[in-house]
Amino acid sequence: MSNRYWPMFDIQLSTPELELRHLTEADLASLSNVIPDDAEQNPSSTTYAGLDARQNRGAVVHQDYWRARGSWRPESWALSFGVFRDGDLLGYQGLEGDDFVKLRTVDSSSFLAAPVRGRGWGKQMRAAVLALAFGPLGARFAITSAWSDNHASLGASRRLGYVDNGITVQQRDGQAGEMVHLRLSRETWMASG
Repeated sequence: MSNRYWPMFDIQLSTPELELRHLTEADLASLSNVIPDDAEQNPSSTTYAGLDARQNRGAVVHQDYWRARGSWRPESWALSFGVFRDGDLLGYQGLEGDDFVKLRTVDSSSFLAAPVRGRGWGKQMRAAVLALAFGPLGARFAITSAWSDNHASLGASRRLGYVDNGITVQQRDGQAGEMVHLRLSRETWMASG
C-alpha cells in the first residue's frame, strides 16, 4: 500500500489500451488542462465571474475532487480515476455510490479530451469501473445520466447494456433541458460476458 492513510490511491484498473488510476491532488492541474469545452459538470458547482470558461471548468474539477475526498465514507463514496494511455492523461472516469450499503447502486461520470474521442476508449473505461462495481463491490445496479443531445455518451452507455430509465427536465444554461437517465442491472452485466 503506497499511502497507508488513503488506500483508495492504490486502486488501479486496466483495459486492453488504458490504465485508470485514482487521481491525486497532483493530477488536478493536468486534468483541468484536458477537460473539453463540452464536458458536463455539476451545475450546482460554484463558478467565478473573474475567470473565463476554461478556468471555471478547472476550478470545478478541483472543488469536486476536494468535496468527494472530504465527505468520503463507506456508505457514500466517490472514486475519481484519471484515464491514462502510455502515461498520458486523456480523461476522467468517476464512480460513486450514494447510500451504497443500502441501495447497492453506483453512478458514473466521465469525459475524454476531444482529440482522443472516437476510439472506443469511453466504452473501455466505463467497462473497467463497471467490472469493479459489479465484481468486488457487489453492486446491484449502475445508473448514469446525460443530456438528451449528448449522443456519444448515451450511445456508449446503451452499448454496454444500459436501458432507458426516464427523463427529467433540469436547468441547463438558463433554459430547460432534458436529462436522460439510464440503468444497468447486475444480471444484464454478468450475462454480457
